Amino acid sequence: MQEHLREGTGEALLCDAALSAQVDGAWFDPASWRARGALRAQAGGRGGVAVIDTPAGECVLRHYRRGGMVAALLGDRYLWTGAGRTRGFAEFRLLVAIERLGLPGPRPVAARYVRRGPFYTADLITRRIADARTLAECLAAGALDAELAEEVGALVARFHREGIWHADLNAHNVLVAPVQLYLIDFDRGRQRLPAEGWRRANLRRLRRSLLKLGAAAQGVEAFEREVWKPLLHGYERTFRS
Repeated sequence: MQEHLREGTGEALLCDAALSAQVDGAWFDPASWRARGALRAQAGGRGGVAVIDTPAGECVLRHYRRGGMVAALLGDRYLWTGAGRTRGFAEFRLLVAIERLGLPGPRPVAARYVRRGPFYTADLITRRIADARTLAECLAAGALDAELAEEVGALVARFHREGIWHADLNAHNVLVAPVQLYLIDFDRGRQRLPAEGWRRANLRRLRRSLLKLGAAAQGVEAFEREVWKPLLHGYERTFRS
């Protein structure tokens, strides 16, 4: 993918060069899509996510919002430290790198920042992955078995082998689609040299997520035997292949 950058006063838009003639500021406004009858779904909360039907196909529009205690003070504003370090631009370019590596992540469409004084707000549009459920949804439906767990481990290993670090590796950010699995939401992620420390920390984060969502409802021993050991087996086999 070739990127196209369009800069204006206090804001900039980065997009797939193949779509540069179509993408404009209105693409980042859910109300604009609603007025066209092209807003398929919208969720509030920290992510501010909307599913939109664009000329490029069905996409996901995310407005970056802060979490934790700082959210009450800053909301959706971030401290300006340069265009390349804005949340949307950084994630867009990481997703481009992921695509070039042949890894299964969301395809980036466009990103934008709007700067006001020392702060900025940011948005990202990616193509929607069709017919997918999150790993958390699979777990809730009783569909997380040893086979799926092993596939999840293999998926994570493929990213780690290429040095892709996911800042929030949890069961909500693993998508299970009919053909393959995907990792999504690479906000604050980056590419780094593979190292044992961060790889294991990433896996521990995923484990905590699964336990928090009730994966050990039948007991820790059952979780270890039926989920975690198969997941680690898939991870180690793939990482070292």
